[in-house]
Amino acid sequence: MTRQTVIDLTLLESPEIHELRAIQGELAELGEGPYEVHSGEKRHAFNNLREVKDFVLASGREGQYIQRYKGLGEMNPEQLWETTMNPETRTLLQVRVDDLVEADDIFTVLMGDQVEPRREFIENNALKVRNLDV
Repeated sequence: MTRQTVIDLTLLESPEIHELRAIQGELAELGEGPYEVHSGEKRHAFNNLREVKDFVLASGREGQYIQRYKGLGEMNPEQLWETTMNPETRTLLQVRVDDLVEADDIFTVLMGDQVEPRREFIENNALKVRNLDV
């Protein structure tokens, strides 16, 4: 089975590709492995940058417990206060809707009971995302 991938000029000129090229240049300056990461008194050896990345990400997650919620109604009161309601730590942003009809249409597609329009919207817009919290 042969796989063929077509990459058009739009992708090659996208901001994401420019950012990847810049990162690639910075990583090339590090040279080839092996690499060593110092963490406190410990030293960790790695053969390649992928191993370094995996170690750094795993270390950053140590001691963390991550939960995802579909909506605020799923949180218990303590979690809601800590993450959303505490005026000392919350951020309020003003949202302006320039085109109320278009916003309502998109909201209906994304939150409605019809699966196919939602799937189509996601497929058509997935590559336009700039900041996604997964």
